[in-house]
Parts: sequence; C-alpha cells; structure tokens
Amino acid sequence: MMPDFEFEAAAYAAGALRVAGLDEVGRGPLAGPVTAAAVVLDPARIPEGLNDSKQIPAKKRVALAEALAEMAQVSVAHASVAEIETLNILQASHRAMRRAVAGLAMAPDHLLIDGSMLPKGMGAPAQGIVKGDTRCLSIAAASIIAKVTRDRLMVDLAQQHPGYGWETNMGYGSKSHISALQDLGVTPHHRRTFRPVHNILYQEKS
Repeated sequence: MMPDFEFEAAAYAAGALRVAGLDEVGRGPLAGPVTAAAVVLDPARIPEGLNDSKQIPAKKRVALAEALAEMAQVSVAHASVAEIETLNILQASHRAMRRAVAGLAMAPDHLLIDGSMLPKGMGAPAQGIVKGDTRCLSIAAASIIAKVTRDRLMVDLAQQHPGYGWETNMGYGSKSHISALQDLGVTPHHRRTFRPVHNILYQEKS
C-alpha cells in the first residue's frame, strides 16, 4: 500500500486552508533526542515516491527530503534527552510535535498525525491515522523529514562520542551499542530511564 492524498483532500473539502502532516522518529533508541516534523504539502507540487521513511533507501530519503524542503512548508523540532527522562518518551514526542507545528511559517488549521495517541494543545483540530506514514502523503513526508534530520544529528554525535556506532545504529539498542555501553560507559546523550542504560548505571553503582 502506498500513501495517497485522500485525507488531505477531505480536510480541504471540509474547509481547511492548510493541512499539515506530522510524524516523529526516535522513540525507541537508547540515545539521542526524539525528533518530529510537520509538513504542509503543496497539492500541485508533491515529490514522487513519498512513502513511510522505513520503506525508502537512505539515498532516496535524502533526495526526497531535499525536494520537500523546496516544494513544501517544513518544520522540524526535537525533545531532548533531559525532556525524555523528565516527561517520558510519549510526552516528549508530543512536545516535539507541538514545537514542529509552532515552527511552520504559516499556522495550519488541520493536522494529520501518525498513530492513535493525539497530543494535547496542538492549536488546531487533529486527526490520528493509524499507520499514517503508509496511508497519508503528508505524514509520509513528515516521516522522511524527521528521519533524515535525526539521522544526520546522530552521525554528528557519533563523531563526538566514537565507539557506540551511532552513525549506523542511530542510537538504537543494537548488540554493538549495548556492548559499547558496557565497555565505554554512559554518555550525556544516553537516556538513563531506558532499561538497558538504567541497568548499566545500576551495575556501576552496586
């Protein structure tokens, strides 16, 4: 199944003027922020090949992100590791989404959000779409922007903290990442409330 423009078309037919798709990446990793993107597509200029970012090869993702930056309204925002630890990962991802919407050049009046859990305080009517990144073009676009942005950030962090493999695992808990955690210890970019990191910290204390 490929995403289409039906959800957006229905919102425009109901009177919306600017429809934004929202998605986040980075809920599962042991390190790094959670990243959200908001995208308002121009119905007359939609890049071909938009899909769930996980279904697209890395080079094509980057090319699509560059095309979206030219053809659409795009905003990206993060919630930090400290916010993830303080709020919990779900609430931190919702905060990142609110920031992404607030960062758009023109405020949207209808939101299409991946998933069934709708953030509060979004400033516009919101519609949750389960598996939205495979069904809705605006959400697919947001998933691509968020993924490309966060991947670049993790590659930068990998240069500052070599050995954890963030340039390839993007902070997820791969075997090599867990092994590096045990050998090298915990960095300021690790999520200390996430079990593998918490367990290693606990072992160090005991």
